[in-house]
Amino acid sequence: MKLDVIRLDAGKAGSVDLDDAIFGLEPRADILHRVVRWQRAKAQAGTHATLGKSDVSYSTKKIYKQKGTGGARHGSRKAPIFRHGGVYKGPQPRSHAHDLPKKFRALGLKHALSAKAAAGELIILDAAAMADAKTANLAKAARELGWKRVLIIDGAEIDENFAKAARNIETIDVLPCIGANVYDILRRDQLVITKAGLEALEARLK
Repeated sequence: MKLDVIRLDAGKAGSVDLDDAIFGLEPRADILHRVVRWQRAKAQAGTHATLGKSDVSYSTKKIYKQKGTGGARHGSRKAPIFRHGGVYKGPQPRSHAHDLPKKFRALGLKHALSAKAAAGELIILDAAAMADAKTANLAKAARELGWKRVLIIDGAEIDENFAKAARNIETIDVLPCIGANVYDILRRDQLVITKAGLEALEARLK
């Protein structure tokens, strides 16, 4: 697959050949779904907590005598059926993360990249670099290029001026190649990869 390379000023900067083993796969929703679920589960804080019967602060005095009342046999107001009682088997702090093989995660990233390429939402940028860290300049360039909600993947390091200019624009995310992931790729309308980022991604996924 061959794609044109553009510059930030909308000019052409040649073309590149994309590896079909990474960008030419038939996207599978089941693989993407599993990888996104793994990502979101790993990111979940898991700090939810409820007070059980042994945690609530209440009197431990027996409510009424055991026999002769005609009612149920209760020993504590902390029981879950009473108001202000403890919660039965409520959520407790825990990790929601689960395992997913490294090869499967790499396959998911390939399918996410292929999905963007197949949909015509993949853009190859010559370089994500700016002379000045001016947000207005980058916003203007993004408008002229027709970028709506984009994720920009650069090489190992991101140009400092470009990163500063992009961080105040809500619709532009910038990641180094090591941070490329399925969830962030799919949640944006367009995927922009620099030539340095492309080389790093192909080296990472081969």
